[in-house]
Amino acid sequence: MLVVHVVASAGWLGLTLGLLALGVTAASTASPAAVEAAVRSMKLFADWLLLPLALLTLTSGLVLALGTHWGLARHRWVFTKFWLTLATTAATVFALRPGVNSAVTAVAAGGALPDAGDVLFGPVVSLSAYVFMTAVSVLKPWGPTRRGRRVRAARTTGARPGLSRSGTG
Repeated sequence: MLVVHVVASAGWLGLTLGLLALGVTAASTASPAAVEAAVRSMKLFADWLLLPLALLTLTSGLVLALGTHWGLARHRWVFTKFWLTLATTAATVFALRPGVNSAVTAVAAGGALPDAGDVLFGPVVSLSAYVFMTAVSVLKPWGPTRRGRRVRAARTTGARPGLSRSGTG
């Protein structure tokens, strides 16, 4: 599962780099044909690859978090990565794909690129988030959460996590 997660995450990161390159091309070129080719390519990637990779990354990360000693809410870095992955997946569905779709619609109708932000903002934000999450995965900063500290203390004392000595929680 770790290999699946790393490959899916790396694929998502690489796909986002490709989307950024296409977005920069669409926003900076004077050639209508190049703009159209770039935004149509972005749409193809966004429609067929982006969401499956995002969902695979989210699912495999969740399985790893719940199935290993790291836990989902035991370490701040895992918890942070989960919420950032969920947020970037939602942003892909509700912001990036609609922005690319509106750019394709406008350019395919013979118009100019309506807003460079439609093809640049999503990939820039996503890439920043993925690079941050990669760094967090490698460095594992911030230590355990309160729950993680309780679980760790319970393991050393032999008590059940979440329960006080009186057994009432």
